Amino acid sequence: MGSNLDALTTVFTEFYYWVTVVFMFLIHVGFCLYEVAASRRRNHMHTLMKNIMIVPLVSVTFYLFGWWIYWAFPDFPLFGGLNHDMGSANLPTSPTMATNLGDRISGVFWAAFLLFSWTAASIVSGSVIERIRSSAFWVHAVLIGSVFWIIDAAWGWHYGGWMVRELGYHDAYASGVIHAIAGGYALGVLAVLGPRLGKFTKSGEPRDIPPQNPWLLTIGIFTIYTGFWGFYAACNVPVISPEVIDGQITGATWTATNIYLAPTTLGAITLNFILSLSGGLMAAYIVSKGDAFWTFSGGLAGIITASAGNDLYHPIQAMIIAAIGVVFAYKMHYWVERKFKIDDAVGAVAVHGYAGFIGLIIAGFVLWGAPSSPYEGYATINPMGQFIGAIIMFFVLGFLPAFIVTKIQASMGVLRVPRSVELRGLDFDDNATYEAAIAEVQAAEKAEMKS
Repeated sequence: MGSNLDALTTVFTEFYYWVTVVFMFLIHVGFCLYEVAASRRRNHMHTLMKNIMIVPLVSVTFYLFGWWIYWAFPDFPLFGGLNHDMGSANLPTSPTMATNLGDRISGVFWAAFLLFSWTAASIVSGSVIERIRSSAFWVHAVLIGSVFWIIDAAWGWHYGGWMVRELGYHDAYASGVIHAIAGGYALGVLAVLGPRLGKFTKSGEPRDIPPQNPWLLTIGIFTIYTGFWGFYAACNVPVISPEVIDGQITGATWTATNIYLAPTTLGAITLNFILSLSGGLMAAYIVSKGDAFWTFSGGLAGIITASAGNDLYHPIQAMIIAAIGVVFAYKMHYWVERKFKIDDAVGAVAVHGYAGFIGLIIAGFVLWGAPSSPYEGYATINPMGQFIGAIIMFFVLGFLPAFIVTKIQASMGVLRVPRSVELRGLDFDDNATYEAAIAEVQAAEKAEMKS
């Protein structure tokens, strides 16, 4: 590994990303707890199985082609073709994508992005509980987890992405790159999938379907908060020298950078993370009049709103921006619900999609004129670039493909479970074995009573 300093840097970077993956795994644990708690008892195992199968399906597809997309698509299709050199270096056939003592970083860096993929798929998963076929959802999990979000990452989160270079797009901690696209994708699915039975009255008024287990839901969302620390850390590049990025960062010191390779510190994101969480919680408590579900979710929405610029905001700015995003997301949720009869079971479209969308636009105004990247010739951050970026994330790569694919699934009759199954419970969809087992136990119990 060269000099002692090089060796120390390599070891630290390898361990740094490995730890972020461990922390981010808690996000998926939190989503599983949250979704099971939000669903009714008759759907618990279906909800859990639907979410846990994200892990193998997205992991395998992200290994086969998702990672290649990130490195091959930064200029595609508007500003050039595929980057074949970088793409081929990250195919599953590449030496860097296997056990390789000469490359200690690629595997853990890939895993950090993979956990982002799980998050994107889990956001969609929560919104569609209690009515979608597992097989239909798993198609969407692969598409959002290994295709569409990583395309937007190549365009707007890669240090050479065309959106960063041409639009001045800035999204340091993924308000749009993960959250707006996943929220938009969830909305596209919900627009076709339809509401749960009994969600709306005959006059069209929405009914509240409370969570089955509020305490488990609380544990779930606090676990997501914890995992989000790893998410934020994984969006940074630790201990990097100016020489590594062609001298774009001047000075002799080694530093951490954001995803665009611009200088930042973990101290800065710590302050802004906590203040944006606090702003979101307080705003949600006020706007929802103390509703526990929305208060907890508002903390997450606040972080997501501020995430686009949390590498550059002052902590007070982060807190205020978080509060604004929460009010916007809360109001939009109920307006869309009533206007379009959208049944978002866990508020995922609001917390992730609407909050992420408005967060991008706010960043364009607050950070207007700031560098989007340390590289010379890149456009600076501006409102129009952020607005165009928000449209691309939420609608072009999120809502539109989800709507089209879900329409196709509906036309083929493979989207939604039958009405009778939904009423009885998805855990008992294919229940012949279950009923036979119950009957056998009951017969044995009766025999015991007679003896």
